[in-house]
Amino acid sequence: MRSTFQFLVKPVDGKRYSHTKKIGDKDFIVSSSQEDHKATNRFAEVLSIPIMYDGEIKVGDTLLVHHNVFRKYYDMKGREKSGPSFFMNDLFLIDFDQFFLYKTKDGWKAPSPYCFVTPIDKKESLLKNKDIEQELIGNIRYANKDMVSMGLNEGDLISFQPESEYEFNVDGEKMYRMFTKNICILL
Repeated sequence: MRSTFQFLVKPVDGKRYSHTKKIGDKDFIVSSSQEDHKATNRFAEVLSIPIMYDGEIKVGDTLLVHHNVFRKYYDMKGREKSGPSFFMNDLFLIDFDQFFLYKTKDGWKAPSPYCFVTPIDKKESLLKNKDIEQELIGNIRYANKDMVSMGLNEGDLISFQPESEYEFNVDGEKMYRMFTKNICILL
């Protein structure tokens, strides 16, 4: 079964939500709300690629998806519903703008116009505050092809626009998804 323009996916581990966190040998519930976007599963396994697609994503690869792809919500009458990406059973159809990173046998890669930046620790400051990360500065973690053609590469120290950070946790590493246009300065 193949869609013309959408990827057919299922949630990794068959779960729509990641409500628990393992601490030691115990599982702890960290969120009991379906409305909590931070508790939704962000990883999808590709079951089929679109007919009109000729990129490097293949069946079996993993996509890092938008938090609303697997999320459930309640309509105006209080009935539980699945979002517009829901197809049937545990299958979802997603568009190109609903995933931000993909993992092939060669590792994680960012499709244009998205990129990922890891925050850096804050340098010592005369001002005391609770921030532990340097604001608006980070290292490029996953660059897209457009960035590489502009001379921006993974590991480069950059500055980015305020309010452009969209936080993700990928393989235990905190990073921000942003658009190529959000990168301001190569430092």
